[in-house]
Amino acid sequence: MKKTKLLIFMLGFFLVFSTNAQEKFTVQIEPLTINKAPNVHSFSWGKTSDGKWLIIGGRIDGLHQRQANSSFPESNNNKDVYVIGPNNNQVWNTSLSTLPASIYEQLQSTNQEFYQRGNILYIIGGYGYSATQNDHVTFPYLTAVNVDGLANAVINNSGIVPYFRQITDTNFAVTGGQLGFLDNMFYLCGGQYFKGRYNPMGPNSGAGFIQKYTNEIRKFEIVDDGTTITLNNYTAYNDTNNLHRRDYNMSPQIFPNGVHGFTMFSGVFQYIANIPWLNSVDITNTGYTVNNDFTQYLSQYHSAKMPVYDAANNTMHTIFFGGMSQYTLDSDNNLVQDDNVPFVKTISKVTRFNDGSMIESKLDVEMPGLLGSGAEFIPITDDNLFIDNEIINLNKLPQENILVGYIYGGIESSQDNIFFINDGTQSSASNQIFKVYINKSVLGIGEIAIEGDNIYNIEVYPNPSKDIFSVVFFIPNTNRSFLEVFDMSGLQIRNIEINKPIGRHTINLDLSDVPSGGYILSIKSNNYISKKKILKH
Repeated sequence: MKKTKLLIFMLGFFLVFSTNAQEKFTVQIEPLTINKAPNVHSFSWGKTSDGKWLIIGGRIDGLHQRQANSSFPESNNNKDVYVIGPNNNQVWNTSLSTLPASIYEQLQSTNQEFYQRGNILYIIGGYGYSATQNDHVTFPYLTAVNVDGLANAVINNSGIVPYFRQITDTNFAVTGGQLGFLDNMFYLCGGQYFKGRYNPMGPNSGAGFIQKYTNEIRKFEIVDDGTTITLNNYTAYNDTNNLHRRDYNMSPQIFPNGVHGFTMFSGVFQYIANIPWLNSVDITNTGYTVNNDFTQYLSQYHSAKMPVYDAANNTMHTIFFGGMSQYTLDSDNNLVQDDNVPFVKTISKVTRFNDGSMIESKLDVEMPGLLGSGAEFIPITDDNLFIDNEIINLNKLPQENILVGYIYGGIESSQDNIFFINDGTQSSASNQIFKVYINKSVLGIGEIAIEGDNIYNIEVYPNPSKDIFSVVFFIPNTNRSFLEVFDMSGLQIRNIEINKPIGRHTINLDLSDVPSGGYILSIKSNNYISKKKILKH
């Protein structure tokens, strides 16, 4: 532990990603201080042609409070547009208040969906207070922002109105979703419509609220001639079960067959309880596929994430930095469940191999604090190092340390679980920035794969026992699981299907009818297997 701390102090954070057949690389994260950078989370961003960042929307407070009269106050909206120059540590800003009311109100909202095509940043929806409606609403707008023009206007302190255009469509009234772009089509994925003030007692308590998940992937073309914006070829995939998710991470992917698309990772909330979804959804230009063969445990809320593709091995990596998670690994690398979904320091990685199988790993270094939720990874501008301007091309990177992007903003929390005690002082918006490097020549510290031994976390007591063993275990997914017992010659003497939901369980195993001696107990599903030796007197 002391050696790890020294390494962090001297060189930043080194993370290793490796499997036997894959190209090894490390990621180094170093803090960058830009004193006047705004404290903000859950914002939209664009990038100028010379690498400056355009920051719009989001919130300048921390995690929202539970009380209806205190949640999402208008006074903590980000009402300015910022331009940040990471290369020279400069910041410029100006108020959005000179814009028409509909644009001004939308662009100070939180959890908008956004994507930059060329020099135009498209911002959809978002949730916040509308003075014209005297209520908190989800805005039904698409606003197009001229990134270079706006940035130059902010820097030169000139008028900003000419650099915004807006259209209205109720299909854009979405917050907490994600917006992707593929084959000239936009994909508005997941999210919700919310009107009113949040109240944990439910929609009919107090002044009440309306909450409707979209349960959809909305696909459309934006035809934009620089003056007029038109929405064409609108279609939607509706799935009330698997697309019922918001505030999640979606990342561009290259699938094993070479097709480009996205993966909707995890997200909240399930119908049965206020706990995250753990499966994922893959999206291509021909539709979507639900992946119930993979379970993501270590990152459930929107956070900074970074896609890395290894073309030589046809392997897709997605790295998630901090955020909030229903699960963590303890000091013995066993999975620990917390349904309050706390803030975490975890840095995790999901790898998709060339056979389509996926595995999740935890890095044994962490974020320097409870950071990452509502943050963004902003890649550098270098067409040679990126595929589709978004996915890092691992095989094109040199062996030496190279800057690939930055982590910016998000929520910084003082404790892991603050939701039920939150009075607005336990967390805050962050202006921390981390430079992100990839190095293919440095041996890193290591990673811990999520697999049978730390998923099932089997405990057996008493052990040894004369007749009855209590078996405690964790069910990791909805796949069929089985408890099996073999004697030392390999003969199976028990095969019990475990019909239990995801979570920690205990069952009694009666071996009174078998001879004394040693046995191998295993729990397995299609994804994982874990074994433990037991002894009968």
